[in-house]
Amino acid sequence: MPEREGNVKTRHALALYDTPALSEDFTHFPHVNPDAPKGGSMTRTAVGGSFDSTNPFIIRGTPASGISQIYDTLMASNPNEPFSLYGLLASGVRLDPEREWIEFDLRPEARFHDGEPVTADDVVFSLDILREEGNPFYRNYYAGVDDAVALDDHRVRFNFNDTDSRELPLIVAQMPILPRHYWASRDFTTPTLAKHPGSGPYQIETVDPGRRIVFKRDENYWGKGLPVNVGRYNIDRLVYDYYRDRDIAWQAFKAGLTDFRTDARAATWAIGYDFPAYHEGLIKRITIPDVNPSRMQAFVFNLRKEKFQDPRVREALSLTFDFPWLNTNIFYGAYQRTESFFQNSEMQATGKPSKEELALLEPFRDELIDSHRSDRLFTQPLPIDQPEDRRARLHRALTLLREAGYHVEGQRLVHQESGEPLTLEVLLYDSGLERVVQPMLRNMARLGVQTSLRIVDINQYLNRLRSFDYDMVISQFPQSNNPGNEQRDFWTSAAAQQPQSRNLMGLSHPAVDQLVEQLIRASSRDELHTVTHALDRVLRWGFYVIPHYHSGETRIAVWDKFEYPEPFPKYAMDFDAWWVDTEREAQLKSRRSGR
Repeated sequence: MPEREGNVKTRHALALYDTPALSEDFTHFPHVNPDAPKGGSMTRTAVGGSFDSTNPFIIRGTPASGISQIYDTLMASNPNEPFSLYGLLASGVRLDPEREWIEFDLRPEARFHDGEPVTADDVVFSLDILREEGNPFYRNYYAGVDDAVALDDHRVRFNFNDTDSRELPLIVAQMPILPRHYWASRDFTTPTLAKHPGSGPYQIETVDPGRRIVFKRDENYWGKGLPVNVGRYNIDRLVYDYYRDRDIAWQAFKAGLTDFRTDARAATWAIGYDFPAYHEGLIKRITIPDVNPSRMQAFVFNLRKEKFQDPRVREALSLTFDFPWLNTNIFYGAYQRTESFFQNSEMQATGKPSKEELALLEPFRDELIDSHRSDRLFTQPLPIDQPEDRRARLHRALTLLREAGYHVEGQRLVHQESGEPLTLEVLLYDSGLERVVQPMLRNMARLGVQTSLRIVDINQYLNRLRSFDYDMVISQFPQSNNPGNEQRDFWTSAAAQQPQSRNLMGLSHPAVDQLVEQLIRASSRDELHTVTHALDRVLRWGFYVIPHYHSGETRIAVWDKFEYPEPFPKYAMDFDAWWVDTEREAQLKSRRSGR
């Protein structure tokens, strides 16, 4: 080993930019209750129809909810820090000052659920099989890793070909570790319903295909006494019950068949809790302010279709989404319109571009003006000024469509050169969003667009996504306070043609590709903000999506048997730190059986 490598200090934690907040002798995360009791169960709702696989890492099949809980990673994040990791499978870590490699010391006591030890060979195997046989996402996500090498049974090194990405060492530290002895003799690419082993705090207990999956807490979990785990993973059984749509799931919750739900429907939250169990105090509602950027949920255009290549068409169709009407008539005024892909954060672009942003955009001026049919992203401020009145919006939309070569024949919009009518189908698997889609489609129809809504089961939906067989879908683009390698999967040319990437729009633009790489290589928080501002501008002025709305908070309803530490963590919710009051649980169970 070269001398420089031998002089690298072994540390207990990693941080993206700053110094980890917790010292080497910390005993538990500050937000947890280290004396939280064990026991009880939590039954959650999974909406979407069914699942047919317990392997979440491959492109085929629909994975079961909650399956990540059976796996450990090399290090674990602290929800009270923006991006710091502490030892889990790894007891220590050494990061080369030049960022050419990182080494982890594995804990000799680490075990998979079947009793086999976790070794460096398992770590190497996990990287290789995820990149070679897993979802194409992993090839992008770990693209900066040359290889992983087992130095001995309990030491592993990752060698990097990308030394500019500050996040890459933390990314590999969060890689799920799979058991080589189990998967090496099996076909990793084929969906399975087997109860395969991991090394995490929960094991698969019951698999009822398409209907339910149950995880049980591993009482012999090798890592239960580690500081990152003390006070966490307290609930004995985690149950995910599947329901075909939100309305049925809501009725199941009211009946006590499930006992935890994230309530994403404003109308339900506003007026839906007028039933006996709530009035009797048996159900509790919790509102938690969002601490990460508000998630961009949006209608996504499929740019692989010729009819959506013209940004004037995309902008025109964007104007048909009447958020003020929806917010007043359906959402009880509970939402705000989402504008930015980094909404409610310092990464959100506002006003006109700064000279630093322009320096990033200028090398691509010609390509951007050509693709956007305008120089507005260089000259005009954000947010984009659009008419509030619906009639004015539709008038503006029709003007844009005429500029794009469409005219009205009868009651249809037809392209003057091709003679093709403008059609649009929205593809969904959740009927609960129909009330959001239909008003927009009615407005499109007023312009002469031939529209339709297709609701299919989750398997057919995923198959159509994989084959790029859609005009428009609804998707989400979640952002953390530290965006990094995952941005390649959202926006880049490489991801555009990969089935099951997050680049559902099929965006392929050299400026975006370059900005994503600069974002990943950002060496300071200020540099990161400058790059995200520039990226945000390119995406917003491209009208690649029709943004929805956000509330700025997470709304949770639970049957009143849970306890949780307060205050909540600063940067992420930690439901693993909750526990069950088993006496109250028994009372609720007795009440239901006595009906």
